[in-house]
Amino acid sequence: MLVLVTYDVNTETEGGKKRLRNVAKCCVKYGQRVQNSVFECVLDEAQYKLMQHQLLEIIDTNKDSLRFYNLGNKYQEKAEHFGAKPGYQAEGVLIM
Repeated sequence: MLVLVTYDVNTETEGGKKRLRNVAKCCVKYGQRVQNSVFECVLDEAQYKLMQHQLLEIIDTNKDSLRFYNLGNKYQEKAEHFGAKPGYQAEGVLIM
């Protein structure tokens, strides 16, 4: 399933800046950054729960926010992209 993860981390303190870096590092392990604080992640249910748990361990729920949008397995029909930075096929072939 495709999960869209968005976050807003308060960076007024050094601790906040560290949390922001750690949230981004965690998200990179699971998906592709599509905007500054937005990741697209193709996950199974276990990966989804693990990612949620890891991110909730990082953020400060009194200062930061974290949102998960579950677009399901037929996400290709639910997402459109326009503008700069062309979209990518999350489950397509990756050439390195």
